[in-house]
Amino acid sequence: MLPARPAAAARPAASRTLLAGALLLATVFALAGCASHGKDKDLKRATAAGLYKGARKSMESGDYEYSVRQYEALNSRFPFSDEARQGRLDIIYVYYRKGENEAATDAADQFLRENPTHPRVDYAWYMKGLVDFERTPMAIERWFGVDMAKRPPGSLMSSITAFATVVKQYPKSEYAHDAQRRMTYLRNRLADYELGVARFYVRRGAWISAAQRAERAIEQYDGAPATQGALEVLIDCYHHLQLTDLENSSKQVYALNYPESERRVERMNHWWKLW
Repeated sequence: MLPARPAAAARPAASRTLLAGALLLATVFALAGCASHGKDKDLKRATAAGLYKGARKSMESGDYEYSVRQYEALNSRFPFSDEARQGRLDIIYVYYRKGENEAATDAADQFLRENPTHPRVDYAWYMKGLVDFERTPMAIERWFGVDMAKRPPGSLMSSITAFATVVKQYPKSEYAHDAQRRMTYLRNRLADYELGVARFYVRRGAWISAAQRAERAIEQYDGAPATQGALEVLIDCYHHLQLTDLENSSKQVYALNYPESERRVERMNHWWKLW
């Protein structure tokens, strides 16, 4: 019995569909390649002013990939031009928006080395701090069960250093106010970190280590919200270490600074007594 004619005719139709699809994809890739080749030619023919204008336009429209190519072409072809110098500053922001943190930091460091007296050097310092600020985890490591004493938040310190440079060396900078706010936030986070480490040691009965970390939080981050908790930990440690004089003097300091919470400290040392 001969096969039905429609089934036999379906195979050539399917083949024609696949062929048409392949030709369409090839055409798309060819056009994309031509467009890319055309852009490369534009980068080689453009003037310094043209490259900079195009890079800024790409940056402002959100085409960060092409903006980087334009800035890099500008720096390669006209390295000593005013446009290239400004471009080396702008590309910090472009890398930052692309999420390329290391590239953004490297670009900021390079700009600071090569242009220490540039009138926009405050911006480079601010961006350097911002990159580290935004890649710092917003949740402290202790929530993930790691030994916090072995995982210090290093990027916090580098971010604070950069923001502090803006605040102290360029107090009239338009970025100084925001840098101060972010620096205060980071400083409070570091105080929280030290308190977290102190409590980590408390849970393990390591009273001396806990006291040392609590003291560090109080001394280095005076005024941060976490210093109240650090002082409470310190009092608790002195109690368990039977350092009565230090315990009493710490309670006096606590009463002076947090009078409304004094009763909490009195109860804290004897929480385990149920009667």
